[in-house]
Amino acid sequence: MQQDLATANGSAAGSSHNSSTSEMQEDVHANGNATEGEDKCSYANGVPRTTVHLDQTERDIVRLIGQHLKIVGLERSAELLMEESGCCLEHPSAIKFRTHVLSGDWVKADHDLQELHPLIEGKHNSIGEMRFLLLEQKYLEFLEEGRPLDALHVLRNELTPLQHNTPRVHQLSSYMMCANNEELYQRASWEGKGVKSRNKLMDRLQNFLPPTVMLPPRRLRSLLSQAVEMQTERCTCHDMAWETNIDNVSLLVDHCCSQDEFPMQPLQVLNEHCDEVWYCKFSPDGLKLATGSKDTSVIIWDVDPKAMCVKQRRTLDGHTYGVSFIAWHPDSKHLIVGGPEDCPDLWIWNIEEEKLRTKMSHSPEDSLTCAAFSQDGTRFVTGGVRGQFYLCDIDGTIHDTWDGVRVNGLYFKSDNRTVLAADTHHRIRSYAFDAPRGDQTIVQEQHAIMTFSVNSSERLALLNISQQGLHLWDLQDRCLVRRFQGVTQGNYTIYSTFGGIHESFVASGSEDNKVYIWHIKREEPLARLVGHTRTVNCVSWNPVYPALLASASDDGTVRLWGPKNIPQHATNSESDDCSSTSSSSSCMTT
Repeated sequence: MQQDLATANGSAAGSSHNSSTSEMQEDVHANGNATEGEDKCSYANGVPRTTVHLDQTERDIVRLIGQHLKIVGLERSAELLMEESGCCLEHPSAIKFRTHVLSGDWVKADHDLQELHPLIEGKHNSIGEMRFLLLEQKYLEFLEEGRPLDALHVLRNELTPLQHNTPRVHQLSSYMMCANNEELYQRASWEGKGVKSRNKLMDRLQNFLPPTVMLPPRRLRSLLSQAVEMQTERCTCHDMAWETNIDNVSLLVDHCCSQDEFPMQPLQVLNEHCDEVWYCKFSPDGLKLATGSKDTSVIIWDVDPKAMCVKQRRTLDGHTYGVSFIAWHPDSKHLIVGGPEDCPDLWIWNIEEEKLRTKMSHSPEDSLTCAAFSQDGTRFVTGGVRGQFYLCDIDGTIHDTWDGVRVNGLYFKSDNRTVLAADTHHRIRSYAFDAPRGDQTIVQEQHAIMTFSVNSSERLALLNISQQGLHLWDLQDRCLVRRFQGVTQGNYTIYSTFGGIHESFVASGSEDNKVYIWHIKREEPLARLVGHTRTVNCVSWNPVYPALLASASDDGTVRLWGPKNIPQHATNSESDDCSSTSSSSSCMTT
């Protein structure tokens, strides 16, 4: 509130109905003159009467506008509004109370509480709390003014007898030992005597007064903020890089984010693989894309975020059984490549040096179909459906094993010791390899978990469930949050992903040849991306440049999706080096 609020409320005090008490007249003369029109306002049983015929909603709106006009300093406009409408902004007793609080007249403010007593809800407790807050401010101001004896009197003879919030009384008494005012401000988290601290006090006191007596602080702004928040929650494409609030959106129109910046338009079709493409994954730094195929190769693509395209860097060959999964190292310089169920080997590549770091081959009976690096990059876990579950260093040396666990999906948590593993019993369980060992069930589904992914906060998990589709689980509360609609999921291995600036969206491949996108709070799909001609096995959302989405399909292609309005430089010659094929694919939104 502004410093002139005390004057404003004093002026409003003069507008009360023909008060004949000398104290009320003194307040009116001291703080402002009453307008003639405001004499029309009167109260009956604490409820204002108006001479203009207004229903309850209209009176509330008038009062809200009047309060806001006063806050921004339009005193005369507020008075004219009250005069013309016949409404009263606040109860006369409340006006006096505000005036005395803001002027620091604690004796009169305490007397005003007695007048307000019949109007206050939860009377006894509320009156006691309000009196305590008044005396607390009075005590602190005495300390600031260098009047320790007066402060001690308030503490002993006024605050303590209330027998209210004794721990706070003890805390207040410790402030007597402050060496100077700066220490007092810091220890009490208090701004000092003045308009700012008294306005904050008044805001706290208003919480005990019913709105018919005194409006809550800045009520109109609060309602508008709630409206903006509700519109933001309902916005289907909302995922702003900044926090949306009343100060940075227009109140003249409803908030609605455009789909133009969303990755729903086909940008590139990559045809370099010569067989089904089973996997695609952007690197943690967002500057590389790795794609793996049944043709036994991995292709590394450099991402150009300005041109919104990718161009081929290197092909990694020799993965005998085909490439069914890829795991990036946190440094975006190394990656693990693995194959389908009958593959016993892992390949660990150094992308920067473009060479194979090591090939891990523990036993020809192994099935290594999934892997995940620890967050610090020093270790990784790998396993498969034949019962292998290994903890290894980056060179592939096995440091620990967990016998008898058949896994088909892994995630290494940020504590660098806990691993989440999906197994053949339709569960996700947590495993701690470090001593003491421990494991527990986090998720239990009724059907097979084909794949799963975890968001960056490690609170939510996306599960692709056989014959069911895509499920969202809360890992902390261990409950199913949402079943996303639309996707076709049979017995194929399909990978889904979180995406967007705040990971507010999810995307998944589908056996109906489409890419599906949902808002994380809604079950119905936001968009269906059409273009692939066979099952879409995997999607990857760029973690750094959320306008880019990649999808891999059995049709042998990888498709790059981006915003409708590509920046102008993306159409210039700098994008000519990008490996791309013009596509006539279309996007179907819902």
